[in-house]
Parts: sequence; structure tokens; C-alpha cells
Amino acid sequence: MIRVLVADDEAMIRSALASLLRLEDDIEVVAECADGAEAIAEATRLEPDICLLDLEMPRFDGVQVAEQLNRRVPTRCIVVTRHARPGVLRRALASGVSGFLPKSRGADEVAQVIRRVAAGGRYVDPEIAADALSDERCPLTDRELDVLRAGRRGETTGQIARALSLAPGTVRNHVSAVLGKLQVATRQQAVLLAEERGWI
Repeated sequence: MIRVLVADDEAMIRSALASLLRLEDDIEVVAECADGAEAIAEATRLEPDICLLDLEMPRFDGVQVAEQLNRRVPTRCIVVTRHARPGVLRRALASGVSGFLPKSRGADEVAQVIRRVAAGGRYVDPEIAADALSDERCPLTDRELDVLRAGRRGETTGQIARALSLAPGTVRNHVSAVLGKLQVATRQQAVLLAEERGWI
């Protein structure tokens, strides 16, 4: 039996997917989780073969959950998403995710991907992969991305500087460079664009 944890903050989708997967002879759903923190806790406790993770969840998104679990648990992660942005795919693969597919796929296809990943394979939806190959690369440096991440919830320049052990002036210089490269007027716009493209 393939032991699967399902995590999605939308209760109806989570329970429907879990119910459909339970109809498969070789799949056992061992946990249903409503957010990323619960998924990390339950996966650490149960050590499922596969964690099926929604990308957009509160308290850690699916990629962040996968990053945490890769350091703690011998499980393999599959991320599902309604908005399959190419940048997010690159971030997911860099974090060790073994499968990536849109929520538009049927439960039978999801089950096939679970079997493939459980057997040691990887799966990336072909349409998402094609988009990722044609998508532009991130023009920002690692430090500029760090600044955007540290300020993504509206933190002040001083708070970002303290979080990253930088001088406030250095943070302002990085923000100025980011705005110029992305051709946006505010740091908030830069954060939204970076999130949309999966850079942070």
C-alpha cells in the first residue's frame, strides 16, 4: 500500500480528493491536513510514502512544506496548484519536489502520478514544463530576493535590515535595484510580481 497524506486548505477539495484516492486498491490516505504547519507535523509523525500538497496554503505553502520535510522525513512530495506559474515550478523542483501538476487533473491521473512518484520516478505536467522552458529567468540577485522575502508583509527598511544583518542603506540600495530591474514603482509591486513568477 502507498501511504498518502493530503494537504489542502479548501476542505471540500481536500475531502473529495481523499475520498476518491481511498477508492484505489493500492492507496491508503493516512492524514488530511488543512494547512502547511499541520502537514509538516503529521508527516513528521506518520512518515507517509507520499505527501500530496496544495501549493497555496496558510502557514507554509506546499513548496515550503516540501523543503521542511526533505530535511526531516523519508517521504516524497507532489505539489498541486490551481495557478501553475513556471517560476513556481522551478522553485518546487529546486526544493526537491518529485511531482508537480495542476488541480484540473482528475483523481485517476493524480493516482497515477502518486504511483509513479512512489516508485521513485518524477512527474511534471507537460504544459507547465513547456511554459517553464519558455519563461524568462529571474533578473534579481539572491540578496535582492532575500530583501523582497524579508519585506513581503510590509516590513520597514529597518526591520528588513535587522532580519538580514544589513545596513538600512544597503537595503534601500537593493530595493532601488529591484524596482529598476522589474520596472515597478513600489516594493509591494515588486513582491507581487516576484510571487506571481515564483521567484520568492
